[in-house]
Amino acid sequence: MPPTTTDDPDTTAPWHALSVEEALRRCGTDPQHGLDAQAALRLLAQYGPNALPEPPPRPLWRTFARQFKSPLIYILFAASVLAVALGHRGDAGVILAVVLVNAMIGTFQEGRAERSMAALRRLSTLHVRVRRGGVEHSVQAAELVPGDLMLLSAGDAVAADARLLEDAQLQVAEAALTGESVPVSKSSTAVPEATGLADRRDMVYAGTHVTAGRAVALVIATGERTEVGRIARLTEHADEPKTPLERRLDQFGRALVAAALGLFVLVVLLGMWRSLPLPDVLMVAISQMVSMVPEGLPVAMTIALAVGMQRMAERGALIRRLSAVETLGSTTVICSDKTGTLTRNEITAVELWLPAPGGPGRRITVGGIGYAPQGELLEEGRPADTSEPSLHDLLAAAALCNDAELAPPEEERAAWTVLGDPTEGALLVLAAKAGIDLAALREQSPRETELPFDSDAKLMATRHRLPGACHTVMVKGAPEAVLRLAKGMHHDTLAAARAASEAMASRALRVLAFGSVDDGELDPAQGFDALAGRVRLLGLVGQIDPPREEVKAAVAECRRAGIRPVMVTGDHKLTGLAIARELGIARPGDRAVDGMELERMGEAELRDELPSIAVFARVQPAQKLRIVEALQARGEVVAMTGDGVNDAPALARADVGVAMGVTGTEVAKSASKIVVTDDNFATIVAAVEQGRVVYNNVKKVVLYLFATSMAEVLVLLLALLGGLPLPLAAVQILWINIVTEGTVTVNLVMDPPDGDEMRRGPVSRDDRLLGKDMLQRIALMTPTIAAVTFGWFAWRLSQGVPEALVRTETFTVLAMCQWFNVLNCQSATASALGPRLLRNPWLAGGLALSVGLQIAVLYAPAMNTLFHTVPLPPASLIPLAALASLVLWVEEARKLLVRATRPRGA
Repeated sequence: MPPTTTDDPDTTAPWHALSVEEALRRCGTDPQHGLDAQAALRLLAQYGPNALPEPPPRPLWRTFARQFKSPLIYILFAASVLAVALGHRGDAGVILAVVLVNAMIGTFQEGRAERSMAALRRLSTLHVRVRRGGVEHSVQAAELVPGDLMLLSAGDAVAADARLLEDAQLQVAEAALTGESVPVSKSSTAVPEATGLADRRDMVYAGTHVTAGRAVALVIATGERTEVGRIARLTEHADEPKTPLERRLDQFGRALVAAALGLFVLVVLLGMWRSLPLPDVLMVAISQMVSMVPEGLPVAMTIALAVGMQRMAERGALIRRLSAVETLGSTTVICSDKTGTLTRNEITAVELWLPAPGGPGRRITVGGIGYAPQGELLEEGRPADTSEPSLHDLLAAAALCNDAELAPPEEERAAWTVLGDPTEGALLVLAAKAGIDLAALREQSPRETELPFDSDAKLMATRHRLPGACHTVMVKGAPEAVLRLAKGMHHDTLAAARAASEAMASRALRVLAFGSVDDGELDPAQGFDALAGRVRLLGLVGQIDPPREEVKAAVAECRRAGIRPVMVTGDHKLTGLAIARELGIARPGDRAVDGMELERMGEAELRDELPSIAVFARVQPAQKLRIVEALQARGEVVAMTGDGVNDAPALARADVGVAMGVTGTEVAKSASKIVVTDDNFATIVAAVEQGRVVYNNVKKVVLYLFATSMAEVLVLLLALLGGLPLPLAAVQILWINIVTEGTVTVNLVMDPPDGDEMRRGPVSRDDRLLGKDMLQRIALMTPTIAAVTFGWFAWRLSQGVPEALVRTETFTVLAMCQWFNVLNCQSATASALGPRLLRNPWLAGGLALSVGLQIAVLYAPAMNTLFHTVPLPPASLIPLAALASLVLWVEEARKLLVRATRPRGA
């Protein structure tokens, strides 16, 4: 019988009121094998993908209308109204036409940005574990079907509504669905039919997540048929709030509007003072207002962020919050996990230690690397006797107190792989190297109950029925945690175990301790405390996880960029410190602090000690949050990595929360702003570099537009104060602002990295768009452009040249100045001469397009009429270009002086 949902009229009882057997019978699912591949495909075709319908895309007309919601556009509308009132209908028509074209460009670019972000969201697809055909598989959540057996563990997002079949201390956070603020304990025992949604302890629901324990659950509803699917159409998704950079640009725009209005009033007053005709004065004022408006700024901002997100995705960093793009450029501290992020996460057990009464213990080395179960166990250079009871007990405990699976090569995979935690996978490989048949061992010693791994206690325990009806509890965890539970150990043996653990840790080995309790019981209510004083120490296992080769260079790059890397790890502090020194994270004088030392520190002491702490070891997840807050209290901008459920608060609190894409739980990913697809520290550093590139490119555009606008204002004011005719018509100014500038500003934000982004300090959080350095450059660019443009205008008028021809030449000179000036804005120090332009083919193409359009406005008769131009003799363009290039040569001289006076190596 195919699965049914709770609202099916043929259902006599809801799922939560059915026993486990009845639920399985209704679905027709085998609890050991699950569905086969053919049944899963048939059910997927029947029920459709396990996905909620996406909200309808924003209508094109609404996106188009959004382009007019800007104070900068309001000014242009006001200018067109004034132009109509003064009888200049042609000018008004051109202003409105250009505003319309600008809106069309903005609509196209915004649509492209939305499609780009939608593509990025598809890259971070949720995966779930299922049992199909008796084998565990990882599938996309969209492929789940009713009747599937879903395997859940701490950190997993629940992807569909499901009835629990088996559970081990399962707790689920259901706040997203029921509003319950604390995780709910679950059980596979059926509940009464009338039980409300929040009290159905035998059910798990899509949209919630597992905070502790494990479970096997029978999927009973997917997609729109889930509880969250039923209310999805009532849910409204709020727009993401504006980023600080967007708010800064809004403030900048409002300031320009105020300045434009003030300038309008000033021009009118000056005209009245000079007794000029009011219509002429108003047209000059309109021209001034138009010249103040950087129409291309909103579009350029949209493109800058979209391009930044796309480039980061290409480097392996998926942006989940837009604010992260710019915040990355301000990051001053990166707190990184060790395993998998700084290291390869290719864990191999390389050393064992077994207790020996009255002696230092036995040391056994393990050969082989990776997950292939090939390698010898050697004791004092000779093959170890793996059947010897003490060694066999240690290896059996490593294999049984373990949730991973070791998968042999198949058609789909060319090598041995681990399903589950790599640390546990390495333990299975160790047991297999010793000749233990893992499947037979687990069949002969079935697990009866368990205490799942607790990140605070750093322990895990399982209870097994061994051959001969003996019940044994296996314990695994951090050496100090297991030793605290050990019974009646001789002082020398205890000291030897600690010395062996520290010796392994000092060699950068990750150390686990194992113990057992004969005829033991596991009481979930008492937890691990019930085992205190009863555990027999079996031995230690040392594992190595070599550092990633590229991380050392990435750490050095961080140092050059003014970013301090800090390791935050659950390993022993000696292990962490050894790896940190090898990678350059810990420098001379730096130290490691473990969780217990951190607990004893007061807040003031912690803040004072932070500069000298390179490694936080054995930290509990809650302590990560404290570390983040202490760093922020010192004014640091913190990026924090995490992968577990309990990392979520620290990820959310950090300025940039970075979740791991491979090992990260769905909860961690949801709390983060960035997901790193390869779990690599070097990828985080690359994302920081790209964040700086985005911010730097936006500032290039602001510099270019502001210098241009101020130059236009200055030219018009000089003409007004000098009693000269209007040097530029309002439509000509608008042409320069929209067409001449618009063809290059959007492309300027696509500039590749300059190459020195990671040799500069982090961007200050309160950095102004127009800082001191930019204002100094504007103070040079703007007067140069104004002097060239106004000087030519005044000189040609003095020669008696017709006003229409002079105005056309002035218009062309100003356009040419913008072409040269955009080259200036590519870098504050590097010369624009040479092949630099070719680094950005978009900008080269934009310049070519701008030149072509300027030729059209000069020589096309229809354009002559609209823009009050006359054709210029082609030969006259050469001296105009030579004159306009002065803005390039003046800025080149400044750059040369900066390079000459800059300290070597800066």
